[in-house]
Amino acid sequence: PVCEIQFDGFVYPGFDQIVSQLAKLTNRHRGTQPFPVVIRIPHGGHIGAIEHHQESPEGYFAHTAGLRVVAPSTANDAYWMMRQAIESDDPIIFMEPKAKYWTKGAVDTTAPAHPLHASVVAKPGEQVTLVGHSAMVHVLLQAAAIAEGEGISCEVIDLRSVAPVDYQPLIDSLRKTGRCVVAQEAPGHVSIGSEVAATLMERCFYSLEAPVLRVSAFDAPFPPSQLESIYLPDADRVLDAVDRVLAY
Repeated sequence: PVCEIQFDGFVYPGFDQIVSQLAKLTNRHRGTQPFPVVIRIPHGGHIGAIEHHQESPEGYFAHTAGLRVVAPSTANDAYWMMRQAIESDDPIIFMEPKAKYWTKGAVDTTAPAHPLHASVVAKPGEQVTLVGHSAMVHVLLQAAAIAEGEGISCEVIDLRSVAPVDYQPLIDSLRKTGRCVVAQEAPGHVSIGSEVAATLMERCFYSLEAPVLRVSAFDAPFPPSQLESIYLPDADRVLDAVDRVLAY
């Protein structure tokens, strides 16, 4: 089954219990019973809506052991990842960036799709690794294009999945560049970005030329829509972090 939930900042009666129970079913049955459930959740800002319609709650679900959480950034990935999620035997939270609902893109129905939980290099580069997921990937690509004009080569990696995270492409990139910026729309405290940054610091310590920096929304409730451009990370904030990692 595929469920669609408009998550707007409120915990509906019984919703947390549903998620918690669903996450435990596979383990409870020791893998003998498949639970092919996909829950679609729109998320993210940049749509000018009221505060509780622009939040990024993916960290809530990624923290729940037993759930898989994916977040496409392109039309092609949205098509293929939804098909793969439906075919999976595990419960999957499918995060859909509202900012990209009206974005058009080519969908290749013939080329083999990336594995559902694979991170991919969205743009190759040599000096700084930029990591993000969902709509933030487009912000990172904008920042990388601006940096390119200033003679700075940034590699952009699209996580695509935040539970589990495919770290190998990130590790390979960081061993090449030695510098990394992790960006997200969610607040930074106890977040996907925090986990990715900490893991890269652990696994790539001797390859690092600078600390892994995080760029995120502020640790405050989402503001009224007129202030979303201040609250949400943009290319300028990413480029500021790029300048800081290069300054080490």
